Amino acid sequence: MNSSYMDRYEAWLNQIPESDPLHEELVAIQGDEKEIRERFIQDLAFGTAGLRGIVQAGTNRMNFYTVGRATQGIANYIIRQGQSAMDKGVVIAHDPRHFSKEFSQFAAGIFAANGIKAYTFPDLRPTPELAYMVRKLGTISGINITASHNPKEYNGYKAYWEDGCQVSSSVADGMLEEINALDYFSGIHTMDFSEGVNSGMITILDESYDRDYLDRIESIAIHSGDELDLSIPLVYTPLNGAGSLPFRQMMKDRGFTNWHIVEEQSMPDPDFTTVGYPNPESPKAFAMSEELGRKVNAELLMATDPDSDRFAIELLGDDGNYVWLNGNQTGYLLVNYILEGHKDAGTLPDRGAMVKSIVTSDMSSVMAEAYGVKMFESLTGFKNICGRIPFLEENNYTYLFGYEESVGYAACPDIRDKDGISAGMLVAEAAAYYRKQGKTLWQVLEGLYETYGYYAEDEPNLILEGIEGAERIRRMMETVRANLPTEVAGRAVSNVVDYLNAEDPAFKSNVLRFYLEDGSWFAIRPSGTEPKIKFYFYTRQNSRAEALAANAEIKEEILNLVNAIE
Repeated sequence: MNSSYMDRYEAWLNQIPESDPLHEELVAIQGDEKEIRERFIQDLAFGTAGLRGIVQAGTNRMNFYTVGRATQGIANYIIRQGQSAMDKGVVIAHDPRHFSKEFSQFAAGIFAANGIKAYTFPDLRPTPELAYMVRKLGTISGINITASHNPKEYNGYKAYWEDGCQVSSSVADGMLEEINALDYFSGIHTMDFSEGVNSGMITILDESYDRDYLDRIESIAIHSGDELDLSIPLVYTPLNGAGSLPFRQMMKDRGFTNWHIVEEQSMPDPDFTTVGYPNPESPKAFAMSEELGRKVNAELLMATDPDSDRFAIELLGDDGNYVWLNGNQTGYLLVNYILEGHKDAGTLPDRGAMVKSIVTSDMSSVMAEAYGVKMFESLTGFKNICGRIPFLEENNYTYLFGYEESVGYAACPDIRDKDGISAGMLVAEAAAYYRKQGKTLWQVLEGLYETYGYYAEDEPNLILEGIEGAERIRRMMETVRANLPTEVAGRAVSNVVDYLNAEDPAFKSNVLRFYLEDGSWFAIRPSGTEPKIKFYFYTRQNSRAEALAANAEIKEEILNLVNAIE
């Protein structure tokens, strides 16, 4: 047996009180070496989005001990920045998951006990509202207890810095240094949440802050009033998450009169009973929306994930069936609507800028160029996409929009994370605008392909859980790097970019990107937040059918190649 993880297990078993339910969990897995190894082989990684893991006992899991250690480490990092940073404080939010509220209050008590002011919400709030509040309140940091769109067994811990973005690599490294210096069972300073409130070290924010967030979203509207057909039939589902109340209020504020919410998914449910996997990136998440959509003849179905940062849609196609759009396609619609709207209004800036990730389709770059707007690239994740905003402002660019293929969209420069509420507002507004002109969003999308070229997009992934899965993903990347394909589906590989070798630190990442002789390209990267290896396939051909067929050929060959790696 590997003594390290067994020693950790024994230490936890001995130090966690018998009255703690986690102790009972640990007793139940005695003798199960594989389970013990999964839970104790490592500390839960503090990665690109903080912590994320299954809620269980163990160092490689989400629980009060791992949350406490991370929070104390971040508190120590803030203390290192000086009294002014401590006085600025930390704002904390949470989603509807199991233990989210408890973890958030526990974290607030730790900050308070360390002399750092904490701001919390009375209940769950969207991730983008938390990101907005960091800059609105002027805090030094923000914490969100959420596992975003992951299955119900997971929870997570996102860390933000004073710029309103998720922590940069340099800040994350500093936090991690402090976290690693701590033990799980000592050196954690705590204060009861109610004591923190009574002492004034913890402030519960009132509804005026929610109103301020919605006002900022609604201020980015492109069209309004008589320009819109506000009677357009629409359906929305928050997938039992935090989007329900703000989305309702936003739709009411904007004057939509014929929109419908999926009632079974309108209230928080940590088990996501009606949907299972609460990810709008999966068409399965739209099953109940489609059912309601058919009843009310909805032209557009919209969904946000449990923390309301991701947003996806389905459109009523010409054949009367609902068609799920991938994140790139929804991105095309939003890029077009924003650019077209500003141009028509005469408000398109001279130095307009948009940002997309390196694994997002090039079609939007072509669209931006047609309007004289520059499309910048970044690594995946909105700490990178929105992290470009200060650079753009310093260089006299006007930020118009940022997005990536994994159904994430950031349309407001003051909300520096992906925001499903503002994306939903703009898509609903676009649908109402084009309906007034006698067009559907589906027809608009088809028109964009006709104008800019017949692109195809596909973003499959392989889910490989646990330590064994992580090791297999590592082997996959190593094997592909050691045996770079020179031809794929009869197309010569013209260039390979390995972002691990990037000279610019801002682009250094575990990503491989392959360019083929016919202009097609694909990329491979392990997810930084989920047990997945992700693939991205893009091509442009003479028709949409040809593009889809070419993409399918390339995808089949690459997935077969990677799947053969044990």
